[in-house]
Amino acid sequence: MGNSTPDLAQEFIQFALDCGVLKFGEFKTKAGRMSPYFFNAGLFDHGAALGRLAGFYADALLASGVEFDMIFGPAYKGIPLGAAVAVELARRGKDVPFAYNRKEAKDHGEGGTLVGAPLKGRVLIVDDVMSAGTAVRESIALIASAGAKAHAVAIALDRQEKATEKQADGSVQDVPYSAVQYVRQTLGLEVCAIAQLEDLLAYLQQHDGQEMAAHLSRVQDYRTRYGV
Repeated sequence: MGNSTPDLAQEFIQFALDCGVLKFGEFKTKAGRMSPYFFNAGLFDHGAALGRLAGFYADALLASGVEFDMIFGPAYKGIPLGAAVAVELARRGKDVPFAYNRKEAKDHGEGGTLVGAPLKGRVLIVDDVMSAGTAVRESIALIASAGAKAHAVAIALDRQEKATEKQADGSVQDVPYSAVQYVRQTLGLEVCAIAQLEDLLAYLQQHDGQEMAAHLSRVQDYRTRYGV
């Protein structure tokens, strides 16, 4: 449950490429790896693109069977994503409450770090990608402190690569599981992804041309080195 749907994933990858959100080249990740591709959901920066993106999230969530009572969008990228998904689900007849957090606590007005509906029931966290799982752990703690339970996470892309952990000496080391696997197996949350790295590889395999072949080779090499 929660894995990407092949046809939906292929359509999403084409959409991300058309919007310039998914790019090929040489990019340094947070983990310090040189990645042959980069996904930046912040570049879904027009109303129509954000609306269509929300449609992909809604399609993936409804196909996954993941159940939830409300949506939480973690600051900052999760805020517009969560809001857009809540609007799209309501348009389809599933109207659920929505909340988000501030990075800095507000000391006037209503105060605090939470904005929107009270956190309660089974909470769905909506974000773009999952790197080390740190942001999800922060969201889980925030949701728990409000008396609710983080139940599931929806992301646009599962990179399906090894997470990293900071060691006692301050160094960073690869671990033999991905952030998504960690969230599923250790934290006990369901994860729904619109697309995964294997969907990107399938897309590149299906599209002929010298340029695509070069991208495919580099992404395959990266998967061999860092994949799980």
